[in-house]
Amino acid sequence: MEHEQQESGAPELPPADPGIPDTPPAAPRRRGRTTALIAAALVLGALAGTVTGYAIQYHREPTPLPPLAQQKPATPKAQAPNDATTVKSINANRWYKTDDDLTKLLIDAPSGAKVEADGYETIDAFSTGFREADHALRGHLQDGIRRVATRVWKQGDVVVEVRLVQFRDFSGADGYQRGQAVYMPDKEYAGNGGAVVPGVGPGLGHVWVDSEAEEKPGYYPVRSGRALVRRGDIVLDLHYFDTHGGGIDEGSVLDLAKRQLERL
Repeated sequence: MEHEQQESGAPELPPADPGIPDTPPAAPRRRGRTTALIAAALVLGALAGTVTGYAIQYHREPTPLPPLAQQKPATPKAQAPNDATTVKSINANRWYKTDDDLTKLLIDAPSGAKVEADGYETIDAFSTGFREADHALRGHLQDGIRRVATRVWKQGDVVVEVRLVQFRDFSGADGYQRGQAVYMPDKEYAGNGGAVVPGVGPGLGHVWVDSEAEEKPGYYPVRSGRALVRRGDIVLDLHYFDTHGGGIDEGSVLDLAKRQLERL
């Protein structure tokens, strides 16, 4: 009987020790505070190490640089100005040959050719060569044309006009060169895409030869070629005319342009 009760009922627990008072269970410990303290300590430690490293470097002697290959570079000696002093002599280290007389850089006319113009051309006279002279003049002044060096010669039926159009900055030269080149493939001008001038950057040099001769009643037909090349703040604007409408070899125009670029 006793065995059956023990099998079917709950197990008997030992009596509580009256000497041990009942205590409530401990509250659970909050997490995260220790992790935040460790992270803050790491940041402060890294900052202190960086500051210490800068302080040590600050008090060290600077590391000497290796010696120059040329111990005493040749530089012009400063001289007191006098009656012979010019802008070129003052700015000797910043002077480019294109800052000198531009007419000295123009290619020479071939032997036996008749030189019809040689020297500087005024901006208003240069603008009269455009269809809308007044509009062209305003545009040239806005672009900042500095000067125009011109050489024109005639040899037989061929007339060649070489112009070095210099601007006050690169943007003015770039605007002129691109603005003139954009309409050259039109039918009323060259009527074709032309050819790239080798050795210059993309979009900086092009040569065109008219697909058809220009004809007017009472005049010989005229066929022309043109080269437009920018080199720094200078634009080479070269025109090649056959006054009797004969064929123009693109290579002849390109050769003149390349020779002129070599001078620059």
